[in-house]
Amino acid sequence: MERRHLPQVQPAPAPAPLRRKGAAAIRKWLVVPAVGEEHKGEFGKHQIMEMTGLPARDLRVLDPVLSYPSTILGRDRAIVVRLEHVKAIITASEVLVPDHEGVLLTSFLVDLRARLSLPDAALSTNPAADSGDGMEQGNQGDGPRLALCRAGSTKILPFEFKVLEVCLEHACKYLESETRSLEKEAYPALDKLGRKVSTLNLDDVKNLKGRLVNLSGKVQKVRDELEHLLDDDMDMSEMYLTRKLSFQRLSQSLSRADSNKYASVDHDNDDDYNREDEYHDDGTKSGHESSTYVKPDIDELEMLLEAYFVQIDGTLNTLYHIREYADDTEDYINIMLDEKQNQLLQMGVMLTAATVVVTAGIVVVSLFGMNIHIDLMKDPETPEMARIKNLKFWETTLGTVVGCVAIYLLAIFAGRKSKILQ
Repeated sequence: MERRHLPQVQPAPAPAPLRRKGAAAIRKWLVVPAVGEEHKGEFGKHQIMEMTGLPARDLRVLDPVLSYPSTILGRDRAIVVRLEHVKAIITASEVLVPDHEGVLLTSFLVDLRARLSLPDAALSTNPAADSGDGMEQGNQGDGPRLALCRAGSTKILPFEFKVLEVCLEHACKYLESETRSLEKEAYPALDKLGRKVSTLNLDDVKNLKGRLVNLSGKVQKVRDELEHLLDDDMDMSEMYLTRKLSFQRLSQSLSRADSNKYASVDHDNDDDYNREDEYHDDGTKSGHESSTYVKPDIDELEMLLEAYFVQIDGTLNTLYHIREYADDTEDYINIMLDEKQNQLLQMGVMLTAATVVVTAGIVVVSLFGMNIHIDLMKDPETPEMARIKNLKFWETTLGTVVGCVAIYLLAIFAGRKSKILQ
């Protein structure tokens, strides 16, 4: 019996290994603690959520792929900051900086390390510094740290506010430097365009105006964010992370103390009443402290935000002045172009009037060029008649030219009298 050879079946290729979603979310982070040495690490989204207690929605603010505007979010255990290229998650004990190897973040990290390395005594405020000069310095970058000096407070800023201050200071300085750079380029370019309207100058001003609109939007967003925080006391109270952490520890210690009390309770009625009174007293105290920490004193944060609000508002005013100057230059150029257009229209009217006058002279010439029998067209019989004919020719020619010029001048005079022509 003949054997039949079946075709050999090739084994199916092994499926490609699936890439875990968590691997794509791993990013490099720099962790700077309040006490201790900083360290670098790679953390996934879920690890960061466990460390900071933030939801995934808040972590999208720091996503480098998504273009989020400047935002400051106060949450239960952390503050999320995104101010231009400055991105950070601030907790009560440490700050996490993503993508810390960027060139733009170098100066920010240097300022952050320098700020956290200062002793608390150097950061405490001086009540004697309450003066007008401190206010002027506060508007120039270093002065927001003197905001508490004007209130005569000797409190030390908590860790989260120190980091937040560095973030605000770096963002405000960056936007201010960009504004100064734009200002140095804008005014000469606008003056040059006002002196001479050309394609090259128009392209330069167009690029500068695009940068102006982009930078104004960034500064306006930071200003709106600070204004929103200043208008909402509850949002500012959520940013007191150290105070909330201290309150939680105090509540836990009180709970343990209450548990120890009720574990050693005896069954005597008098003792029960006494302990019940003590319980109510402790409950009242904890209730008072709870209300105190739920809506804490926000004067420190409010003065800090107000100082940077004044600084960013000054930057926005500078951009507003540049925009006004650009609008004034544009209005001036439009007036110049309208003037040129009016001159061209006047020249067109004058040329049209000249054309009408010349046409009248052509009509006279056409009349004399017609094949009609008049004495002027006859051949002279004697030299005297030739002289008379030549004289009449010139009289007719000169009369036609003088008549055309007179009509033209009369038309121009009528136009100027009616203020059609200037």
